[in-house]
Amino acid sequence: MSVETSRVKLSLIEAGGGEECILFIHGNLMCKEFWDDVVAELAGEYRCIAVDLRGFGDSEAKPVDATQGVRDYSMDLLELSDLLKLSRVHLVAHSMGAAVALQYLLDSPQRVASVTLAAPVSPYGFGGTRDINGTPCYPDYAGSGGGLIAKYNPRFLELLSLKYTGADEAVAPRLVLRGMFKQGYTPPVELEERLLKGMLKAKLGEEYYPGDYVESPNWPHVAPGSKGVLNSISPRYLNLHPAVDLEQKPPVLWLRGAYDLVVSDRSLYDPAVLGQLEIIPGYPGEDEYPPQPMESQMRALLEEYAEKGGYYREVQLDTGHMIPLEARREFVSELRRHIS
Repeated sequence: MSVETSRVKLSLIEAGGGEECILFIHGNLMCKEFWDDVVAELAGEYRCIAVDLRGFGDSEAKPVDATQGVRDYSMDLLELSDLLKLSRVHLVAHSMGAAVALQYLLDSPQRVASVTLAAPVSPYGFGGTRDINGTPCYPDYAGSGGGLIAKYNPRFLELLSLKYTGADEAVAPRLVLRGMFKQGYTPPVELEERLLKGMLKAKLGEEYYPGDYVESPNWPHVAPGSKGVLNSISPRYLNLHPAVDLEQKPPVLWLRGAYDLVVSDRSLYDPAVLGQLEIIPGYPGEDEYPPQPMESQMRALLEEYAEKGGYYREVQLDTGHMIPLEARREFVSELRRHIS
């Protein structure tokens, strides 16, 4: 079904009719169908709603104003919540969707009953920071934003635009998708096809995915622009640290994959790591541009959240980045425990 808000037309899946509602938020280049199997397990107990964010899946492709961080997404979901009369929600989010969930919490803390973050992006976004406090490597936040894909992986963008479903190029969307799972894990054929289909629906361009960028004198010579998906999670615009000072602090469950290559303290997608591997040339060294300690940044924020009166629980699972899919039973079990 689709719901038209004053901001954007959003496609969603709704199942179940319990008194408590779970709002599921997918990650970058994913879609609402990411949550199908999880929703199927929980719909007997909860009202479950999974949404395509703007520009993804079957939702309307509206431009993303990255200068507001991820607030275009969070405000879309808040207005949707109003229209669906969701007075209290449990937020369950994956990857980039975790930033949207935390921004939703910042915008409307009284509405949030709990937060579950699966393989969450750092509270300071992706790329360009050096320590647990999110300090930028350079004043222009070089190494974050749309240029990481637009300049350094244009073939991936081209294959997305061609809706290419093959597996004979290293940057084929299908292989990129497989690389998000733990090495050695083979996703079921139906699941892979479902996710790939959703991935290929993403709206592409400077106002969408990946976003625009500007040239930089600082390595790796791209800095964030002001539009599109990857700029919205640049630390230039995204800082979720204010969550630690909320008066109302719902409990937070953080699930992370022991073999996550996307979000970790040495992410294979981090320009610093790509520089060390000589995939991006000219790496200036760790003193100038260290790998972003993504998980340590999240842990530092949540520890401060707890010190200031909140509660969080950290669970490591034997998975890669796709925790709710690779370890669905454990994920659902931990989620039930958290919500109850």
